[in-house]
Amino acid sequence: MRIRKLQVAGGLAAAALIISACGNGLEDEGPDTDGEAADPEEVAEPGDGDLEGVSMTVGSKDFDEQLVLGEISVALLEDAGVDVDNQVNLGGTDATRAALESGEIDHYWEYTGTAWISFFGETDPIPDRVEQYEAVRDREAAERGLFWLEPTPFNNTYGIALSQEADEELGGVDTISEMGALLESDPDAVTLCVESEFNVRDDGLPGMEAHYGIEIPGDNVTVLDTGVIYGATADRDPCNFGEVFTTDGRIAALDLKVLEDDEAFFPLYNVSPVFVEDAWTEFGQTLEELYAPVAAALDDDTMQQLNARVSADGERPADVAVDWLTENGFIG
Repeated sequence: MRIRKLQVAGGLAAAALIISACGNGLEDEGPDTDGEAADPEEVAEPGDGDLEGVSMTVGSKDFDEQLVLGEISVALLEDAGVDVDNQVNLGGTDATRAALESGEIDHYWEYTGTAWISFFGETDPIPDRVEQYEAVRDREAAERGLFWLEPTPFNNTYGIALSQEADEELGGVDTISEMGALLESDPDAVTLCVESEFNVRDDGLPGMEAHYGIEIPGDNVTVLDTGVIYGATADRDPCNFGEVFTTDGRIAALDLKVLEDDEAFFPLYNVSPVFVEDAWTEFGQTLEELYAPVAAALDDDTMQQLNARVSADGERPADVAVDWLTENGFIG
């Protein structure tokens, strides 16, 4: 039987006053959207229902890390007895988020920085990992009726990288500020490859330029598919610099150098399993117990290795997910 949330149109709007009570060892009561303490009577309690025989739809975004995370959920839930409709690889952030909000999927993994900057339009990220998570967790539950489980330790933020060859030829570029200085002295040297989302997001190129006080000429910026950027940056064709995700396995495989974000522009992007309201109220406690040890094991090194198996070695995300879950005793 499918999660009932998917059968009720507009169910998210009805949850506008609910505050999350995530059982993750952190403070369970966070501020509501007006900065006041949550009313305990308005807290949606997590259910402890048995997942055996339940139907859930799992989605993900369309890049390698999200494919791995999505397949981790598919395998983990199936091992717990869930009948999973696998909708991994839905598209970009907008498409995947819309699928969750509309009830087309019950769950996917989302990043705290994406929610804070893109979904809520905040311009000042919170530098503390736990505080950033709690702010997103509480606000998502209050405003959208979506529930964030405990986040991973790994932080997949944006970065700007270049090849070792380009770094030598350009005299050594260590920070984004130094890239800005190079832009002033040699504008033609600062060619940048980005993917379409980064090119328009507030936490992407426009925000980075505003924060660092630089402006890369439009003719110097090339928009490519996410997976193409790494090779294009390594080959310096057509760009000396490229936008990367900092946990991507291709950074090490291609010996790219990631510039230091010396003015701390890019937000923290720890990732959490996010579920719709009915999944939380019926199975929230069960899901927390299922996902918490898995999320805790996904640190930076682990995620880079899993990503590299897909991005650099060409393995199937589903195989990588099942192998890792089995090797660590999470399923099997």
